[in-house]
Amino acid sequence: MLAFLAPALIGFTIFFAYPLIATVYYSFTRYDLVNAPEWIGFDNYVRMFTTEPLVGTAAWNTLWLVVVLTVTRVLFSLGVASVIARLKRGVGLIRTLCYLPALAPPAAATLAFVFLFNPEFGPVNRFLRLLGIDGGLWFNDPAMSKPALTLLVLWGSGELMIIILAALLDVPQEQYEAAELDGAGPLRRFWHVTLPTISPVLLFGVVNSIIFALQFFTQAVVASAVASGSSDVAGNTKYIGAPQNSTLTYPVWLYVQGFRYFNMGYAAAMAVLLFVVSFAFTWILVRQLRKASAVEGGA
Repeated sequence: MLAFLAPALIGFTIFFAYPLIATVYYSFTRYDLVNAPEWIGFDNYVRMFTTEPLVGTAAWNTLWLVVVLTVTRVLFSLGVASVIARLKRGVGLIRTLCYLPALAPPAAATLAFVFLFNPEFGPVNRFLRLLGIDGGLWFNDPAMSKPALTLLVLWGSGELMIIILAALLDVPQEQYEAAELDGAGPLRRFWHVTLPTISPVLLFGVVNSIIFALQFFTQAVVASAVASGSSDVAGNTKYIGAPQNSTLTYPVWLYVQGFRYFNMGYAAAMAVLLFVVSFAFTWILVRQLRKASAVEGGA
């Protein structure tokens, strides 16, 4: 039996268990990748919560993305999937067009979006000016940079849309017919039949969106660099977080600490905290769903 499990156990140990244990260990050290790790106890964690001002900014930006991205991404995917599920013609073409943006590489998609929302010559603001609307500065405005990133994520949420669409198409038609015979209208059928049936898929979408937002990195780095006029979106950390640290997410600041300042011990402590928060979010959501399912089953 162990012989059959060996490949999976070896892979789990090498690619998950060892990196996790090593990260936890390095989080209690001062380590710069050159000198040997120096044990400093909880100093990295104390610094994170007391003397590091940008951690609070990065945590707030990430929390904003967690809340807004999770709600809008799930609702937007559910709305698009519901519309497609009711179409009679051209379903395959529309489904493909809605899914295609999810295949775009994040860096390329972000470059395209920064161009589209350029405040001076971008097509979006040009179109809005024709309607007499001031489109604003988008990625160059601290108040609009995160909403602009949200639009970018919604544009590429075709993968979640396809998953929810599959769940919608799998709802038994008999349940809709029975609810209609009982006098339930479209809204009540959606609330009492559709949502309870696809709730596990929606939970997956919520958990997936939360983890996605907690790890939000590439789009923020590329958008801040390009919007600031830099052509180096890979190695130049000068413009990270621009404008005015409004796109400085927690993973981005973790990257800066680890690979710009070489504070690997401190970056490891940030990674451990990120892992704990992600695990806590997932555990709470799954527990609440189980409670809701138990109450519904008992009823």
